[in-house]
Amino acid sequence: MNIKKNIKFSIIIPVYNRPQEISELLESLIKQTKKDFEVIIIEDGSSIKCDKQVDRYKRLLDIKYFYKSNSGPGLSRNYGCEKANGNYCIFLDSDCVLPPHYFELVQSSLNNDFVDAFGGPDKAHDSFTSLQKAINYSMTSFFTTGGIRGGGEKLDKFYPRSFNMGYSMRVFEQSKGFSKMRFGEDIDMSIRIIKNNFKTKLIKEAYVYHKRRTNLKQFFKQVHNSGIARINLFKRHPKSLKIVHILPSLFTIGLILLILLSFTISIYFITPILLYTILLVIDSTIKNKSILIGLLSFLTGYIQLVGYGSGFIIAFLKRIIFGKNEFSAFTGNFYK
Repeated sequence: MNIKKNIKFSIIIPVYNRPQEISELLESLIKQTKKDFEVIIIEDGSSIKCDKQVDRYKRLLDIKYFYKSNSGPGLSRNYGCEKANGNYCIFLDSDCVLPPHYFELVQSSLNNDFVDAFGGPDKAHDSFTSLQKAINYSMTSFFTTGGIRGGGEKLDKFYPRSFNMGYSMRVFEQSKGFSKMRFGEDIDMSIRIIKNNFKTKLIKEAYVYHKRRTNLKQFFKQVHNSGIARINLFKRHPKSLKIVHILPSLFTIGLILLILLSFTISIYFITPILLYTILLVIDSTIKNKSILIGLLSFLTGYIQLVGYGSGFIIAFLKRIIFGKNEFSAFTGNFYK
């Protein structure tokens, strides 16, 4: 069978203690304009199961539910692929909600220019809280991440992220799927996809609404582990490290130095920090049309950079300088 002409989607969704989230995602799936797909829910050792929520949609969707012991999202996605009947798997995080034309747009893009792996960006829905919108801004803005998560990938190749990505069964069969890494497993997967000479692309129009249910403390943990993961990825794939990945650690070091200098030498050393803060607030306020979101983006922006930067620095010292094994600082819930 020629997959390029006969694409059958299998939607793989790992979930961990998030029954309410899965209801919102499934509700968005029944509203899709393209309905020829199957849904596979992988309950990854949850103590709060979503089986009752899934049961409500069995008459509305081609849906399968599996419960397994906890292994993290990567291996749970592999489990879903093994149960899939389709020839093209699409992976979504359970805290995502899809716009109605998502699958129609993906199908059209693959029909016009087939690739064995794709990714899409994330956005904030109008119904999101101000904090969720501020976090979305800090995760996608050019001024915080270089824009590499916001649909404007500028690196040499596109590396899909697992909250919104898909790949063919050929990729799964050749690569054996996601690795055992618990953070950075999606980038590791994307690197191996490209190393195996599969073509990837960004489908900008195939965005998802990423409804991150988090507070500032949880957000710090998430980005801190992402900084650690970048060094873990560097140890596995030395050529994967780019200048943009180092910038948050330089920002963190510079921020500490400027604060110390402002207290010990001159208050004017605080000027660059104030200017950057104003830039974040103004840019986010304009883009979100809300001064409250703009002010919250000042907090989430600094948490994004310092959290990631501190994780990167700690992992660099432990793994590169002192030769420790792969690790993550915060264990337990690996679902972003």
